[in-house]
Amino acid sequence: MKRIGVLTSGGDAPGMNAAIRAVVRMALSRGWDVTGIRHGFGGLLNGDVRPLGSRDVGEIMQRGGTMLGSARSPEYDAPDARERALDRLRTERIQALIVIGGNGSQAGAHALSCMGFPVVGIPSTIDNDVYGSDMTIGVDTALNVALEAIDRLKTTASSHRRAFLIEVMGRESGYLALMAAVAGGAEAVVLPERKTDPEDVALQIREAWERGKAHALIVVAQGAMYNAAKLTEYFDQHRERMGFDLRSTTLGYVQRGSDPTYADRMLATRFGAAAVDCVAEGHCGVLVGLKGASLSTTELSEVATHRKTLDSEMLALAEVLAT
Repeated sequence: MKRIGVLTSGGDAPGMNAAIRAVVRMALSRGWDVTGIRHGFGGLLNGDVRPLGSRDVGEIMQRGGTMLGSARSPEYDAPDARERALDRLRTERIQALIVIGGNGSQAGAHALSCMGFPVVGIPSTIDNDVYGSDMTIGVDTALNVALEAIDRLKTTASSHRRAFLIEVMGRESGYLALMAAVAGGAEAVVLPERKTDPEDVALQIREAWERGKAHALIVVAQGAMYNAAKLTEYFDQHRERMGFDLRSTTLGYVQRGSDPTYADRMLATRFGAAAVDCVAEGHCGVLVGLKGASLSTTELSEVATHRKTLDSEMLALAEVLAT
């Protein structure tokens, strides 16, 4: 009988629980045992593990976060720590590991894979910046949370003829900001991937004022050089030139804490099932992902060394629609 382990690592993302549920029940259907590892790679180093049965993962699919707990584990970066992690996996008689998480988590999965241990990755991050998958678990939910906030802010902005600067999460990735700007009808978007002059943003807001718009929205990615705080400071010094009175809102972690949408539950379920299939087929050292409408796999070595880029066509579309 095979025993597999599953852990969630890095930032939590809506849909992680659905992925855990799929991994556990698909593995059990094959007659395997499943060990849940709590609190990411740190939990693996500390031996914080528990067996997972079918009932343990009941009633979790609709819940945000992760039942296993998650953490960033800098101590795992040391070579001796990875050796200890490998020893722990052997001690627990775990024969393969499924890692659910973002770039840092998949780098950790790749490190184990390079040591000869069978690992399969599942991309899960609201940033949608993992190479090898068009979409990652948690993105759809985070976007819907951001859009709900944008719609509400647009209502109050129109009532007072104001501009709102809205900062969304994303670290070094502007995906959330770009998609929220397009779907939310923003007049400007500021991204880490593209150098932005605050004077250009101010001009866009002024032009919206002169066209007689009742409001203006600027969506900013938290990792941009000019984030919400810096832009607000700049605009405060040039307020008279913008026309609109400006307010700033940072959405922050509220985007990560929502219950997963249908899309995220289904994506996570498909990824979890596919990861177990990969283990069964001996196809390890890969990340399960989505390319178009189809499931795919990408070598973890590629995931660890490549950077996902934004869609240039979507960038162009955002600029056209903002006029």
